[in-house]
Amino acid sequence: EPPDLHVIHQRIQGNVEVLQDFVAKREEGRSRQEYLALLRRDMAAYYSYSDFLLTKLMDIFPLPELINFLEANEVPRPVTIRTNTLKTRRRDLAQALINRGVNLDPLGKWSKTGLVIYDSTVPIGATPEYLAGHYMLQGASSLLPVMALAPQENERILDMCCAPGGKTSYIAQLMKNTGMILANDSSAERLRSVVGNLHRLGVTNAVVSNCDGRQFPKVLGGFDRVLLDAPCSGTGIISKDPAVKTNKDENDILRCAHLQKELILSAIDSVNAASETGGYIVYCTCSVTVEENEWVVDYALKKRNVRLVATGLDFGKEGFTRFRDRRFHPSLKSTRRFYPHTHNMDGFFIAKFKKFSNAIPQAQKEPAAEVAAPSTVPDTVMEPPPKKKKLEGSKADKEQKLPQPALKKKRSLQAQRRPLKA
Repeated sequence: EPPDLHVIHQRIQGNVEVLQDFVAKREEGRSRQEYLALLRRDMAAYYSYSDFLLTKLMDIFPLPELINFLEANEVPRPVTIRTNTLKTRRRDLAQALINRGVNLDPLGKWSKTGLVIYDSTVPIGATPEYLAGHYMLQGASSLLPVMALAPQENERILDMCCAPGGKTSYIAQLMKNTGMILANDSSAERLRSVVGNLHRLGVTNAVVSNCDGRQFPKVLGGFDRVLLDAPCSGTGIISKDPAVKTNKDENDILRCAHLQKELILSAIDSVNAASETGGYIVYCTCSVTVEENEWVVDYALKKRNVRLVATGLDFGKEGFTRFRDRRFHPSLKSTRRFYPHTHNMDGFFIAKFKKFSNAIPQAQKEPAAEVAAPSTVPDTVMEPPPKKKKLEGSKADKEQKLPQPALKKKRSLQAQRRPLKA
């Protein structure tokens, strides 16, 4: 028979209550591990998550908060738009949309450009205002990294993974179309939407490029600021992509973390520490896993001459400085985590670095030497066999190879020794 979801939900609530006050409420003879195993099995059945992902989430969140997180992922996030101040003002845009039958509000005190849409009689992605480039459909959480980056006018900025162009266009409007933005993405297909959005929004200071982010700064370096919105497992946007509940495993997380580590070192190397106004790198993901966030940031702190600085965002939860058996640098307190159940936006992580030297620490060169060593090994392995053959050759062969005078000398010496041996 199919499981009774109502019964399972009640059992989840009951077990969470027991686990919060385990000594007083537990059944005799049952261990905490039994309760946790049953709870995980019930949550997997009720919310349709894989056992692997639930185990990960149970490590990150306390149990009552975990239930709130899972519930929040069942509800879509509010539709939000960002006013394009290159073409209009938020007040004028709000009035124009209200006249078209759109019910909206300012996004929050923290944003001067965002509007949240409750309902609309017209499609938000096809209004005359949208087509004229007066606003961009953009999640609330994706405004935060650009605010943390705080771009200044006339700077050179790299947006390393820019598609579909929301953050790039936000950077352009904060810079008032001055300076230069390099909008890069490794996917040529996704760059089409970037080009379309930049044209529609009237951005004139952006150059679009199609490179692997790991190739910077070989392509171009010396930027004042870099924004790295790294590819990730998407565990913070489950409400948008429910497939994440079941299609991720340990290898997916570690593969993402490895790519993120390569990208973050490349982003740091692309920044000029001597920049008069900048020298900053903002790293962000739409994931809640520690392996893709604090772990990557801690790795960058060890590998490059950077330090973490305040993001400038006065809300959000502090990043982890310790997680299970791992200990991270104390400055990770200045990183920020955002969750669907507490901030009503996609799960997001943001860290801001300040680069204080262009020199790469010596420790970075050791792995390179280790990697280079195997390429010389085949040569040393291949050389001995010929020597071995020479040793194994007969005396006659050796004698043939000797020059004629040397051969005569050798034989005369042998003749002199014979009487002595006799």
